Amino acid sequence: MQVTGKSDAEGKVWGNGDFFAVGDCNYGCIGTPKKWILPPIPKISYPGEEQAMHACVNLMIKDRQTYGGCTAAPCCVPSKMKATWWPWGAGMFATSLGPHDACFVLAANHEKGSGFMVNWWIPGALQKEIIETTKVDEMKDNCIGILIWHFVHHTPCNCWGKGPCCPCQGCPNC
Repeated sequence: MQVTGKSDAEGKVWGNGDFFAVGDCNYGCIGTPKKWILPPIPKISYPGEEQAMHACVNLMIKDRQTYGGCTAAPCCVPSKMKATWWPWGAGMFATSLGPHDACFVLAANHEKGSGFMVNWWIPGALQKEIIETTKVDEMKDNCIGILIWHFVHHTPCNCWGKGPCCPCQGCPNC
């Protein structure tokens, strides 16, 4: 997620590699349709959160490489920056279709027609409301939201997508 020049998407980083882009502000893919290095990632909230976490880890690694240390538990910070991946959560999205209607797609990826609509109508709208309510609860530092979203972001393995099985990307503690 380091910023590169448009023609250098697969190579030279911009600004000494000190700039990262996550979520809606990044290009969303690396390569071309016939030779994806990283297929397009949906511009939805969950992949943006995962990208932000990944960028933070790489910033700690870059800090360690540049300054020889890290203020946040240096024994837990790997020495090499981690390559990005297609987050498994990018294949799950709830789409609002009005105040009493929504649909939820699961297991989608960059391939056209992938994924399964597993929930719709009022149950989909209720699911979307629960997602929104618990996410706001987490941001307010309330217990229920923190517990729910901690486990969402710390799943023991990626269920689908292009990510590695280990959510910590092979840290030395695994």
